[in-house]
Amino acid sequence: MTEVRIAIAGAAGRMGRMLAAEVARTPGAVVTAGSEPAGSNATGGDIGELAGIGRNGVAITTDPAILFARADVAIDFTAPAATVAHARLAAAAGKGLVIGTTGLSPGDRQAIAEAAAGAPIVLAPNMSLAVNLLMGLVEQVSAALDPDYDIEIVEMHHRHKVDAPSGTALGLGEAAARGRGVRLEDAGVRARDGHTGARERGTIGFAALRGGDVVGDHTVIFAAGGERLELTHRAASREIYARGAVRAALWLAGRPPGLYDMMDVLGFRSGSR
Repeated sequence: MTEVRIAIAGAAGRMGRMLAAEVARTPGAVVTAGSEPAGSNATGGDIGELAGIGRNGVAITTDPAILFARADVAIDFTAPAATVAHARLAAAAGKGLVIGTTGLSPGDRQAIAEAAAGAPIVLAPNMSLAVNLLMGLVEQVSAALDPDYDIEIVEMHHRHKVDAPSGTALGLGEAAARGRGVRLEDAGVRARDGHTGARERGTIGFAALRGGDVVGDHTVIFAAGGERLELTHRAASREIYARGAVRAALWLAGRPPGLYDMMDVLGFRSGSR
């Protein structure tokens, strides 16, 4: 079986090291490139050694174009500006890209969608199998319950997370909005402070908590008079994201250009969007 060559953007970071280790233990996959921003102390370092899996002879570069010259698919859990640049490089090279970066703006997403005309790209707010199942459930429940059921999404992450609400929370909000046939941009309420007045019927509220070393907790609440339904996912390890991302990379190799998500990867939907 031909191995899928995988590159890792941000290879020296916590997620990058975890991805390298996951690729190493995945049959049919091999790490062939990795990058870090200019000025990184990890430049020239061996990816295998940094990941704690033993030297593999793959040195970290500061040139992101090498990711797409030496691999079939790159995995990117970096920052929005870098991710958009990587998407454009993927399109220029016709290579695959798996994006787990959060905090993307509408403009960033538009740029990624444009790049997907020239490259197969998986873009997902969360790579976990169970979280994607949760998103499907949220859409179904939202469609089944009328707007008398208020929807609130509560998420908690570690103190170092820089974006809020989390990408996963926003993905859950999108699922709830789809179920109701509305746009999250119109129905979403990101924050409440002071004398806000009564809750507006049909809105989708968000609350973001930060503290400690919480990997990621997400709860979607459907609350009406006399009852409340809560759907919750709790992540105990970032390894679930690494496993999902590598699975996505293996699935993406050889696919035609297009913008895909984890529902496609997991077989919950066919085709691109």
